[in-house]
Amino acid sequence: MKQSVYHSYDELPLFLSAKNVAELLGVSISSAYELMQERGFPVLKIGSRKVVPKEKFREWVESFTGGGR
Repeated sequence: MKQSVYHSYDELPLFLSAKNVAELLGVSISSAYELMQERGFPVLKIGSRKVVPKEKFREWVESFTGGGR
């Protein structure tokens, strides 16, 4: 298994790419792209590029794991 280059949440870039999302969730990059198409997933479109603000990604994860309660 590939080791992450990030050791804490604070080290993540401000905006996550599909590759970052895939690595963080432990899924394939194609699964990350599919997820980024889902309604309710926090994607920001900049031109033709899609990125995910790290704070919104964290909130999204917490909303599905009960981490915010």
